[in-house]
Amino acid sequence: MSERQNEDWADHFEGPEISRSEGTEPDGAEAPSRPVLRGISDIRRYFFRNQTPTYFISATNFNLLGIDEWVRNFHFINYIDCFDGQHPHVFVPSEMPHQEFTCIEDINNYLLEHKEVVDLIERRGPGGKAVFLFFDEETEALCRELGLDVCFPPAELRREVDDKISATRIADRAGVPSVPNVLSEVDSYEHLREVSGELGDDLVIQTAFGDSGHTTFFISSEDDWDRHADEIVGKGEVKVMKRIRCRGSALEACVTRHGTIVGPLMTELVGFPELTPYRGGWCGNEVFAEAFPPTVRQQAREATVRFGDELGRLGYRGYFELDFLTDLDTDDVYLGEVNPRITGASAMTNLAAFAHADAPLFLFHLLEWSDMDFELDVEELNARWASAENIDSWSQLVIKHTDDTVEHVTRAPQSGVWEMDDSGEIEFLRVQTHRRTVEEENRGFFLRISRKGDYRYKGADLGILITPGRLMTDDHELNDRARAWIDAIKGQYHSVPVEPEDEPEAAQLVEVGNFKIL
Repeated sequence: MSERQNEDWADHFEGPEISRSEGTEPDGAEAPSRPVLRGISDIRRYFFRNQTPTYFISATNFNLLGIDEWVRNFHFINYIDCFDGQHPHVFVPSEMPHQEFTCIEDINNYLLEHKEVVDLIERRGPGGKAVFLFFDEETEALCRELGLDVCFPPAELRREVDDKISATRIADRAGVPSVPNVLSEVDSYEHLREVSGELGDDLVIQTAFGDSGHTTFFISSEDDWDRHADEIVGKGEVKVMKRIRCRGSALEACVTRHGTIVGPLMTELVGFPELTPYRGGWCGNEVFAEAFPPTVRQQAREATVRFGDELGRLGYRGYFELDFLTDLDTDDVYLGEVNPRITGASAMTNLAAFAHADAPLFLFHLLEWSDMDFELDVEELNARWASAENIDSWSQLVIKHTDDTVEHVTRAPQSGVWEMDDSGEIEFLRVQTHRRTVEEENRGFFLRISRKGDYRYKGADLGILITPGRLMTDDHELNDRARAWIDAIKGQYHSVPVEPEDEPEAAQLVEVGNFKIL
């Protein structure tokens, strides 16, 4: 929001909470006062009255579900219409010819060049703001042409933080431990054994970039190496780690001028074959206060604050997420990887009970990228958000097509609220834009990704289910309710074999289309 808009907003502010900061011009004259937001109440009111058009531009609106109810003039510009035109703040332009997408950045750049999107942005006026899941330098240039401010650190800095090798070094500087590892180029199995030293026979290798489900390799023998060598050799430095018995978790946070704000520690669902064909692939989360001992939660929170403070010294501001690995034999908490962005877990963080009591974490990201001055006791906020009594229990399943087949979808379930009966059958109840009205564990909010007319292939995203309560046992296995929901949702999809004339198109899609869009 511009300074003039800020002043207009403050002039029309009704209530005693707002105050203004004062200063002087260089010549000694008194500078115009600027509004200052003091505390959560002011911050909430500021966004409820926001006048600046703000756009989440991405393949879907999944990552920021519900934010449009907190931020006035917040709009989703998406490639996939998950709601069949029934979401009031989702705009999906008509399809136009384009080159094959190879990454989500391609999708975003296509959207920013689409005439219908350009017209929409121009119609709503200059000075808008844009947020993304992923973007690159081309995205930044397109936003400049449209007069949009990108509310994230530059793509170059984000790439540095996203690099798993660079992130390990950032963590080292911040005093955040990683699983015992060595960073090195590797050109053969013999070389791997030489550089891995005392890390043991069972190793995990990660390359610098990419979804962990595609770029994490488990190497215990030369046969394992031979299967993955082409994906490791020539990729530059890789991270070679000791393999530990661990449990994955995720924690989202936000670097602000007043310190790093930290959300709850979430359990990660990883590699369940019912949900993903990838051994190390993320496939969901649980928010459950007692999933980890208090000491583990505290270690993760303290590590996140240290890491966030180090990001701040690099010039990074705003939202980020850390994946942690908890050693089940020692309870040591290690950094897994860093995502310098909103993530697939963001809907869990931003729709949680503590977020509704105060404000969603993403609002502090937008605030950091606004022109507003604000005051906030970050330590007090973090202490409140760390309390188990402020964390309600929710889970999400990210459901992929796991069979090694290519099919043409002829029927797909609607996005909205579904109910399961005692026999495991499900029924669509109503359209809903996020999980807000789902209260019972026999109900879930489903966000459809794959639609009628799409191809489904190994690894294709079908949709996401969000439901109250737990979907895993204490032993970190899928519980019966989770399996029932997975079977029921997949049962709502009908498909037929690809027709011979469509085989070239389907084959090309499978080759280029298997990239992260969530």
